[in-house]
Amino acid sequence: MPTPRLVVERAVLDANIRRTADWARRLGLDLRPHVKTHKSVDLARLQLEAGAVGITVATVGEAEVFAAAGFDDVFIAYPLWIDDDRAERLRRLAGTTRRLAVGVDSVASAERLSRLPVDVLVEVDSGHHRTGVAPPDVARVAERVGDRLRGVFSFPGHSYSPDATTSAGADEAGALAEARDVLAGGGLAVTVLSGGSTPSLATSDAEVLTEVRPGVYVFNDAQQWELGTCSPDDVALTCHATVVSHAGGRLVLDSGSKVLGADRAPYASGFGRLLDHPDARIVLLSEHHAVAEVPGPLPPLGSTVRVVPNHVCNAVNLVDTLWVDGASWPVSARGRND
Repeated sequence: MPTPRLVVERAVLDANIRRTADWARRLGLDLRPHVKTHKSVDLARLQLEAGAVGITVATVGEAEVFAAAGFDDVFIAYPLWIDDDRAERLRRLAGTTRRLAVGVDSVASAERLSRLPVDVLVEVDSGHHRTGVAPPDVARVAERVGDRLRGVFSFPGHSYSPDATTSAGADEAGALAEARDVLAGGGLAVTVLSGGSTPSLATSDAEVLTEVRPGVYVFNDAQQWELGTCSPDDVALTCHATVVSHAGGRLVLDSGSKVLGADRAPYASGFGRLLDHPDARIVLLSEHHAVAEVPGPLPPLGSTVRVVPNHVCNAVNLVDTLWVDGASWPVSARGRND
């Protein structure tokens, strides 16, 4: 088969799905995986079969794809701005799903959402400082939603740092608990406290949270490997790439940024890793070239190596197909960033 291509090891995928579903079940947490990682209807069905209560998406477009495929419990975990187009699309989605929820983090957006037949969760900033309201301010947004208020949610994105994978979970629990108490003090009861990222999942506080929304755990990637969240044996998705050159005594592969993505976190030791050569690092990445420094003998020209992308979500969004044990699974919601 031609390279580069994204290949999923089904046995590893199934083990990742089962392990996380069992963990959530033991703790009494609802698992609502974020399907923006894989954008695959086929894969999301496996997650539901394993016990997920519903799915999380990032965009209205993703929600439309999965709702059309029969997924009827969807949370758009994003502080949408509700223009006329999105308002009409959300109305249509509400008519085709059993349960549809949307995120919000401003009074203006909350007022617009209150006119739509959707549930609402207010986003709380738990330390990532990207979006979300401070816990003491949650009531001023929540009270504009009325009886559409379902709960609060957070994304502890600062867990994507080697020194914060543990503390981010505690930050998240503290912020959600404070938001819950603030709302209760104002007579606003909530039933959902939603959080969780893949790096912080193990430190999720089941005494506070009611559901978790990890995404990357299904595949894992080089970021999780370097953070210590997973081992190489837990990596389910790799890019199969062909060795095209040994120029400069280095390994040159046909898997450039147009298939791997260009993400490189500050702590990352390269632009990706080689699953079967743990000490190798991709040190140079351009559109169609990945240059790796490999200790020891180089794999021969024309051979295939398995590259672990830094950020698997970006890599998946760059292809139309995932190859799973020889079968092609479409990336159903690819490009639905609207």
